Amino acid sequence: MTQQLMFDRTIRSFLEEAGAATPTPGGGSVAALVGALAASMVSMAARFTQGAKFAEAEAAMKEAAERLQGWTHDCERLLEADIASFDRFMTALKLPKASEEEKRGRAKALHEATLQAIDVPLGLMQLCRDALTMTADIAASANPNVISDLGIGALLFEAAARSSYLTVEINLASLKDEQAAKALDERATELLRSCETLKEQALRDVRATIWERK
Repeated sequence: MTQQLMFDRTIRSFLEEAGAATPTPGGGSVAALVGALAASMVSMAARFTQGAKFAEAEAAMKEAAERLQGWTHDCERLLEADIASFDRFMTALKLPKASEEEKRGRAKALHEATLQAIDVPLGLMQLCRDALTMTADIAASANPNVISDLGIGALLFEAAARSSYLTVEINLASLKDEQAAKALDERATELLRSCETLKEQALRDVRATIWERK
């Protein structure tokens, strides 16, 4: 029997599972869901910025809405990948280690599982950075009536990225390869800085539009 995807469950059931004494869905999955919620808010703003009144911005808004739909699907994929990566790590952790050969096999499996557990949240951070770049680009021309929703999307994208960074950090702590850990941490840190800068850029335009309406 095929297991139901997390995105196909009710909000209530997801929250109940996330709050239960079970390891998944955990923080990485919640971060992916937050990323999808962010995309929905910015997408709404883009779809409301179309028609004759917004003729100059319409092409960019249509492109933005299409890209955001793709990012939403990516968040769904990353949510499932986060659960799968945890399961893979736990499977590796339970491998036998009685002989030297078994120890080497287990260590290799744990290393590969840890890298996957880092790669998934890094992928979400990259997605958030790309989505925030586009969000910042369209913020100044978005429909003033939904500008706060776009701003909420920007905040949620950064929150998803920050949450993902914590997942990166906890898995980096398990990585034995110090050189690889340093390179991965540098990449994650740079992505996080970019997300913060882009969020602030988007919010400046959001707040400017809000107060112009006064």
